[in-house]
Amino acid sequence: MTGRRGRPDEAGLIARFFRPLATAPGAALLLDDAATIPPAFGKDLVVTVDAIVAGVHFFPDDPPDAIARKALRVNLSDLAAKGAQPAGYLVTLALPDDWETDWLEGFVEGLAIDQEEFGLSLLGGDTVRTPGPLMVSITAFGHAPEGQAPRRTGAAPGQRLYVSGTIGDAALGLKLRLDERLAALWDLRRAEKETLLDRYLLPEPRLALAGVVATYATASMDVSDGLVGDLGKLAAASKVGAVIDAGRVPLSAAAFRATRVDPAAFATALTGGDDYEILVAIEPEDAEAFESEAAAAGVRVTDIGVLIEGEGVGVERHGRPVMLGDESFSHF
Repeated sequence: MTGRRGRPDEAGLIARFFRPLATAPGAALLLDDAATIPPAFGKDLVVTVDAIVAGVHFFPDDPPDAIARKALRVNLSDLAAKGAQPAGYLVTLALPDDWETDWLEGFVEGLAIDQEEFGLSLLGGDTVRTPGPLMVSITAFGHAPEGQAPRRTGAAPGQRLYVSGTIGDAALGLKLRLDERLAALWDLRRAEKETLLDRYLLPEPRLALAGVVATYATASMDVSDGLVGDLGKLAAASKVGAVIDAGRVPLSAAAFRATRVDPAAFATALTGGDDYEILVAIEPEDAEAFESEAAAAGVRVTDIGVLIEGEGVGVERHGRPVMLGDESFSHF
């Protein structure tokens, strides 16, 4: 059946675009109202959900495959932070009235690329029409070693703080999308500019680190709303304080160049969102092993500070406080 302008109706849309992604037996070819996830002996089931909205989390003219991959990857980042490997996902897609089949073909192509890369299947979901902007919500399921998924509440004074990858690239990339003149102000080379733009468009979930996180992290979360703000959430959940050494925060070559000439860029790097790196608390005696196994997994990790008695997050450079302004991105 087809609807307006030759587009398929909902049943046809699901059959044409999404059924080819439902490769797991539990998905039942999307012919049922629910899916099944086989139990995994000695594993806990980890569930997370995130939504992205046009004009808030991505630009409406972003490529549809990149929008799909970002929607999936921000959820995979949450799984990685809990030491979990992905098992499947649900997608809810709210399409504006003017959607086109070419756009949806690109969208599902993006999902197919990441399904193959990260080894998971679509299990189901929902498609609806909306008078507002495009919205994509994904619920992801994963398995973590039983009893080893680190929560935000397990941190304690004296533990070291580590973060994966580099911080601030995506937030600086968003700044560039909004004002291209910043590339000249920051004296960026072309490759550095592309690095920042790409990090905003397509995050890299640190699933390779999941097993190491499950083994060593006492507390963990992904960095989605800014390093300082998200550390504040972790610290508050564990009823501790934290101190970040600004000089140890890992920056890419592009971010380092930008922050060297523009102090405001450093504040953006530490407080802006969309890093999707993993922030973990580690017992000091486990630090060397954690670093070694992370390196073996191919993921850079950096010791950026310490948890302390008290509350709140301080950022220091050479023992002096660094003022950053807003601590994190917030929807409200």
